[in-house]
Amino acid sequence: MVEKAFEEIVENYLQALWDAATDEHIRLALSRAVESYRQNRDEALKLYPRTVEKAKKLKEIKDYSLLHVNELAKEVKDRVEDSRGHCFIARTAEEAMEYIGEQVKKGDIIVKSKSITSEELHLNPHLEELGCEVYETDLGEFIVQKMGSRPMHILSPSIHVPREKVAELFTKVMGKPFPPDIPILAGAAKEFLREKFIAARVGISGANVIAAETGTTFVIENEGNARLATGLPEKHIAISGLEKIVPTIEDGLLSVEVTSRYANYKVPAYVSLISGPSKTGDIEKTTVYGAHGPKEFHLVLMDNHRTEMIKDPVFRQALRCLRCGGCLYECTIYPLVTGYYGYLYMGGIGAIFTKYLIGGMENASPIAYTCTLCGRCKKYCPMEIDAAEMALKLRSELAEKKLIPERVRKSTEEITGKELK
Repeated sequence: MVEKAFEEIVENYLQALWDAATDEHIRLALSRAVESYRQNRDEALKLYPRTVEKAKKLKEIKDYSLLHVNELAKEVKDRVEDSRGHCFIARTAEEAMEYIGEQVKKGDIIVKSKSITSEELHLNPHLEELGCEVYETDLGEFIVQKMGSRPMHILSPSIHVPREKVAELFTKVMGKPFPPDIPILAGAAKEFLREKFIAARVGISGANVIAAETGTTFVIENEGNARLATGLPEKHIAISGLEKIVPTIEDGLLSVEVTSRYANYKVPAYVSLISGPSKTGDIEKTTVYGAHGPKEFHLVLMDNHRTEMIKDPVFRQALRCLRCGGCLYECTIYPLVTGYYGYLYMGGIGAIFTKYLIGGMENASPIAYTCTLCGRCKKYCPMEIDAAEMALKLRSELAEKKLIPERVRKSTEEITGKELK
């Protein structure tokens, strides 16, 4: 029964890959995106050549932080609470969901900026079950949400959707015709979402990096939606994996710089540093919380098997990931099929995250065997994460558990002339 269920997972995955590979809209969108990404990244690194050297320093900081993650997480919690915020360290996804659920109530309008950690929790359906209205406000996430689909890139969620399809979607959602003109489409989303920002009681964001010494959450963005989602509602909830913590503010700023350059931008339009709820002391130096911004700030730090992952010296390196997305654009497989090469987390590195964070070994298996082990991702990764090394180790574990896809097993037996047991 278990074997049958596993093969069904594999066949569904392979069918999704085939459907994506033969989709002309995906090929059109990705051909445009990959060319644009490479050009922009190369221009950024040419203009700021020291970024490569800075990335090596950041790698050392990330490695140190992972090995000291529990003490750094405690420091974050202490500092956030010193600033009249709330910090909850969730050991499991269920604990995180329960805590977040306690912060909302039926009828709440919730605006979200981009957060792959919230996708890890399947947070939107949970909030909707509690009676909340949830709106993704990043343009790509908004497109994917209205399509009823899922993100296909960690940085550019709607990378697989060409402008023509976006125009069709917005015409349906907003009840008036739109041409396949990108500035017009972006303006339409802005107009539609502006009233949601103003009406929202709760804003939810992710975190690009967190500085332990001050409990400061860094949010990098270009659209301005994250500033509205974290600044206008009465309550702001930030969700982050433990791996985003670094020791100091200076380390956080270094992470912002390196992430931005490798993510295709010379400099981000906005970087928000959030250390607690809004406050004012302008009347008799008496501090009042809840000035123009949120009255409440909640930081949810997710473990969800990350500390287990840190114990493995090979798999640990995946947690250095800055979520710049460069590995996917340089992958030999991803540009052909987008995020279908993955479960939630994508690419060769996605197989490791799938094993530990969401999906388990069965869903990780076909992803690990899709990786070509070519090493291009490591070559272009600012953190020098070796996805091929991790995929090979994961394949060894999968073989021990007899979770080798049937097609792989048969092909291997035909090539080697040996039966795999």
